[in-house]
Amino acid sequence: EGCSNAHIKGDYQRIGDVMLKHLQGLKPLTAHLQKHSEALVELEKACRGSRRLEVLVRDFELQKVCYIPLNVFILRPLHRLMHYKQILERLCKHYPPAHVDFRDCRAALADVSEVVSQLHGSMIKMENFQKLLELMKDLIGIDNLVTPGREFLRLGCLSKLSGKGLQQRMFFLFNDVLLYTSRGMTATNQFKVHGQLPLYGMTIRESEDEWGVPHAFTLVGQRQSVVVAASSLSEMEKWMEDINVAIVLAESINGPTSDRLANSLTDNKSLTEDSCAEAESEDDLMASRTSLERQAPHRGNTTVHVCWHRNTSVSMVDFSIAVENQLSGNLLRKFKNSNGWQKLWVVFTNFSLFFYKTHQDDYPLASLPLLGYSVTIPTESENIHKDYVFKLHFKSHVYYFRSESEYNFERWMEVIRSATVSASHTRILSRKESHPY
Repeated sequence: EGCSNAHIKGDYQRIGDVMLKHLQGLKPLTAHLQKHSEALVELEKACRGSRRLEVLVRDFELQKVCYIPLNVFILRPLHRLMHYKQILERLCKHYPPAHVDFRDCRAALADVSEVVSQLHGSMIKMENFQKLLELMKDLIGIDNLVTPGREFLRLGCLSKLSGKGLQQRMFFLFNDVLLYTSRGMTATNQFKVHGQLPLYGMTIRESEDEWGVPHAFTLVGQRQSVVVAASSLSEMEKWMEDINVAIVLAESINGPTSDRLANSLTDNKSLTEDSCAEAESEDDLMASRTSLERQAPHRGNTTVHVCWHRNTSVSMVDFSIAVENQLSGNLLRKFKNSNGWQKLWVVFTNFSLFFYKTHQDDYPLASLPLLGYSVTIPTESENIHKDYVFKLHFKSHVYYFRSESEYNFERWMEVIRSATVSASHTRILSRKESHPY
């Protein structure tokens, strides 16, 4: 992706006419694209009905070529439409009205915008369904996470106050319930569900002064109350905002859903407060010190595990933004304590940078999850005497990246910021209305 100088050379290798022809052939297929979710549903049903197919899919996801969940790959054709729309928008802004390619680009943009608008509702449902299926693989202690009407809202780390003090827990917020889990020392690195907090009738209040714990807030349910603490003020605000939204949603749907959820849990007895306290052993917390690099290859680098190790959270809104902000291209990479720059083909998707030696490689050499990272421009004291350089850093981890032009530099900064700066729920709701997906 980049600005072309073909109009200077007089070499008009046009884009708009090719895109227009391609999209005009795609429009009659819109009805079929709206049924794309059926592929996800049927694959899930088939895996449940066939142990052989389930093993086949699992083994494929363990291969290096499957660097993101298989269901995300299945949705890629629909994501591509959004990228076509963005590219055509940029071309229309770049070209003067008299440019030979402007009229076709504008017509192609109108066509793809119409298709994207028609797919908006089904895309939201498909993304939510895919996320629920993905979370099923990360959780143990719950059977029917995917139930009609359930929507995923946020996942991430909070410290739960108990008789032993503050203990790190992984929370999963849906539109009807809040689950809290711990990561045990299991071969699969899954998170064990310890409890459920139905949102119907719940209230929430800040309680830092009450407990003397920074960024603490209390969740008051109809059957129990839980005190939790976020890692920062911004994290607390994001959690409280999304939980309040979820409480309103829970009140507006079918009323109490605790019975429905209780029936889906594999061991209801384990969810009492007394037995939860017994289950919260120190062994559960030891696993949190394991680095991402040392984890077993299966399920070790999912968004859930990254949030656990970086002590942060991510919302469904953030996932939607990530779908819109994907980029690939050449970058030069430099480590903090090295002198040379290494040229790599880099793909940004799913909150991560994936590094390839060339764009023709079948699978990445390595990856870098960006949740929790900050992106800045190097200072003079860092002695990076090059143009178009940006810096990624998290605690003591520092990476420098150099792009080939000012345009590419700005684009990389734009998409990476979308992963490293989590926006609030309210701001994005208005954004999603103005940019339908």
